[in-house]
Amino acid sequence: MTNLIIELSKYAFIILIALYTFLSFSVLKKRDQEEIDHGWRMQNFLTFLIHLLAYAVIYLKTGQLKFLVFYLLQFVLLQAVLVLTRVIYPMINQLVLNNMCFLLAVGFIILTRLNYDKAVRQFQMAAISLIFAMVIPVLVRKCLFLQNIPWIYGGAGLVILAAVAVFGDTTSGAKLSLNIGPVALQPSEFIKISFVFFVAARLAKSTVFKEVVLTTILAALHVIVLVLSKDLGGALLFFVTYLVMLYVATRKKIYFLAGMGAGCLAAYVAYFLFSHVRVRVLAWSNPFSVIDNEGYQITQSLFAIGTGRWFGMGLCQGSPNKIPVVDQDFAFSAIAEELGGIFAICLILICMSCFIMFVNIAMQIKNNFYKYTALGLGTMYGFQVFLTIGGAVKFIPSTGVTLPLISYGGSSLVSTIAMFAIIQGMYLLKEDEELKIEKERRAKKAKLAKARSKKIKTEKEKPE
Repeated sequence: MTNLIIELSKYAFIILIALYTFLSFSVLKKRDQEEIDHGWRMQNFLTFLIHLLAYAVIYLKTGQLKFLVFYLLQFVLLQAVLVLTRVIYPMINQLVLNNMCFLLAVGFIILTRLNYDKAVRQFQMAAISLIFAMVIPVLVRKCLFLQNIPWIYGGAGLVILAAVAVFGDTTSGAKLSLNIGPVALQPSEFIKISFVFFVAARLAKSTVFKEVVLTTILAALHVIVLVLSKDLGGALLFFVTYLVMLYVATRKKIYFLAGMGAGCLAAYVAYFLFSHVRVRVLAWSNPFSVIDNEGYQITQSLFAIGTGRWFGMGLCQGSPNKIPVVDQDFAFSAIAEELGGIFAICLILICMSCFIMFVNIAMQIKNNFYKYTALGLGTMYGFQVFLTIGGAVKFIPSTGVTLPLISYGGSSLVSTIAMFAIIQGMYLLKEDEELKIEKERRAKKAKLAKARSKKIKTEKEKPE
């Protein structure tokens, strides 16, 4: 009976996530507010239905009560986030909020399946982060001085990255983390945000050649320090984000082309300088020729995705733990194996809807600092998703970055939740700008009407 339920659940998962994905795009076309609100409620319902079904399957497979207790804690957390956010910020972007909770739910499910202890730690970090994230939108909305301190963002970020390069602990050949007591932090995850703030503040202030050069120098120092730390995935994220922000701010193709040329040259040099890079390129170019060594991780990832095919093996029915570091670098492969290729494609589309909303919000904001910040955070998020999934399916060499909100990693989780909260703050600013414009328009209309009325009255009072 249990096997039958697990087998049927595969198709239920696919139907539910397909409906959720459809709503992520179709609701945006609707104009009736009642229909839109209904779409958001349906998304929440589908999220919790997938969440409930997944933990029911895990419980049936293991028979351990702790999984039901863990499910209830997650349900309370996600429900509280959805309700409290809507109460505190009625004008919040509902799609961004729904997608964040959905991705968190999927992350909890796959991590529980892979490693219960890590799932519990991830849940604890998510709970703490979501509490603090509640105040971020109002801080973004009210703290107007944020655009006036670019060198603090840039200088502090560079110093912290340099500290990691010198004193950091080495993981998989790269210096990524600093130990502060019992807590291991990966500072580059937080510097991503300060880096975007620095670049946005500088480009909003001026895009003349001299200022662009100064901004580029400090941005390049961030990338160089990351390269020296052998955090090549992080370096690539910073580089591409800066390039996109610079092009949008200046609209000069020469900057973009020069940046792409410099990036290609740097990648070529890095290949010969770092054995770490050569190993990853070898594992990507022909993993089956080195399947017992360098190519083992990527081949196991490909085997997992291929085994899952379209409909998946079923939750708890696959062997995702054969992939080294599956809960961090290859969570997408585990999802594709057990929940299927259709589920994985829908997950990509949901991540794309987040990116599209980030960029859409950026394009609608009038203030350049907030516009570039939203664009930078959106680019950082979207490109990180591309790097993670691209590495898992052998489209590009693996870079070791996590799938935001899904993969295991406290620093990544905290920084991504903060990014979503900052984007919500930007959205509120956009709403404030629109309300201000509408208020000014109405005031102007009222003034004209008053002047017209006064003129008519004056003409009537003139003697015949």
